[in-house]
Amino acid sequence: MSQTEFEFGIYSLGELIPGPAGQTQNAKSRVDDIIAAAKLADEAGLDLFGIGEHHRLDFVTSSYAMILSAIAQATKQIRLTSTLSVISTADPVRVYEDFATLDLISGGRAELIAGRGAFLESFELFGADLRKYDELFENKLDLLLKLNKQERVTWNGQFRTALHDAAIAPRPIQSSIPLWIGVGGTPESAARAGRLGINMALGILGGDPRRVKPLVDIYRAAGKAAGHDPSRLRVSVTGHSYIAETSKQALDEFHPHYNNYFGYFLKERGQRFWVSRSELDPMTAPDNVLAVGSPQQLVEKILFQHELFGHSRFMGQFDMGGQSLSKVAKAIELLATEVAPAVRKALKQSGV
Repeated sequence: MSQTEFEFGIYSLGELIPGPAGQTQNAKSRVDDIIAAAKLADEAGLDLFGIGEHHRLDFVTSSYAMILSAIAQATKQIRLTSTLSVISTADPVRVYEDFATLDLISGGRAELIAGRGAFLESFELFGADLRKYDELFENKLDLLLKLNKQERVTWNGQFRTALHDAAIAPRPIQSSIPLWIGVGGTPESAARAGRLGINMALGILGGDPRRVKPLVDIYRAAGKAAGHDPSRLRVSVTGHSYIAETSKQALDEFHPHYNNYFGYFLKERGQRFWVSRSELDPMTAPDNVLAVGSPQQLVEKILFQHELFGHSRFMGQFDMGGQSLSKVAKAIELLATEVAPAVRKALKQSGV
């Protein structure tokens, strides 16, 4: 595949929560399903599979790099990435070592999305000061960038022991591991990614994508001002997704899992969540980021967003809220065989 061809992938956060009907799944079965989904995505010809980092009993992905390594052995072509690595509370040396090893195991297919995460449990777990939220990320990202460029590193920072000509091993097959910064909704994060010349993984969970366009503009402007080649400043769009043969089928099958997912996690914050089936319909229109519907709806949505963002990658979370592997498998097939070819054809015809 060429560097400029639009990429498609899926990701899992690995939540382990009761399904809409109260059914439960054990941790081993959940991990097995994640690996199976990645294998299906590889066989279908998708470009990427990602796993997010979480450290709670209702997730199975605390050691996400190990799961990605298992996937590397079960797949042949698909690229493997974190979605995302919470480097604020991790040792960047260890994160880099894990992903360099993943690159060796996978034959040069590793990537890494670094970010601060939406959950805060890792701060207490690993003894990080939540009051230093921004400083931790800045400091550790700086180290991670140096580790990715040099096999011997001298570095001094605020939150870990200094390094003096430290040997960083192993080195990956790739000259450097492709690195992205996960950006939620803050202009500062977008500007940082641009200044550093790092790809931006834009996580959008709802609303009109036109409201997010300023973040992309800030990213590209900061990158240009810092002297980076604009053609190398890539943008990815990630978010909740589901595909079925028809719009009605997709919405009917997605609706209970969407409510189940948000209802579960917002309840612990003292909030109630419920979206009616009729309220879900407008949320899947082309001018809304929720990527749920028929293959044609997904094509229209991705092309609409491409006009806004000029992005080159789409990644969807298909397995949220207890969605079954069989339905995830069908969604993967439709993404690979109907959505991806149609989007690429349309972009090629438009000269993009």
